[in-house]
Amino acid sequence: MRISEIIEAIRAGQVRITEHAYDEADADRLTFDEIYSSVFRGEVIEDYPTDRPYPSCLVCGETFRGDPVHSVWAYNAQNGWAVLVTVYRPDPRLWIDSRHRRQ
Repeated sequence: MRISEIIEAIRAGQVRITEHAYDEADADRLTFDEIYSSVFRGEVIEDYPTDRPYPSCLVCGETFRGDPVHSVWAYNAQNGWAVLVTVYRPDPRLWIDSRHRRQ
């Protein structure tokens, strides 16, 4: 999946946010402006092309303060809508750095 598709959907206001993503954003004290901005300046670090109902990907970006943030996005190519599935600050126990998982 191309990050440009997600960015285009965000800019067009074609975003659905799951209840889980609302809860996780609140728990990690992330605003949606901050999450969207992290996508604009971020990169896809993992692709999940077989996810259902839509292919998805993990985007790594930064908060306004420069802290890493991960967001998982699904994208419906038929209607151009993006779905924010979850968002979180990467746990250093699970990530070597913000882009590489521990084995």
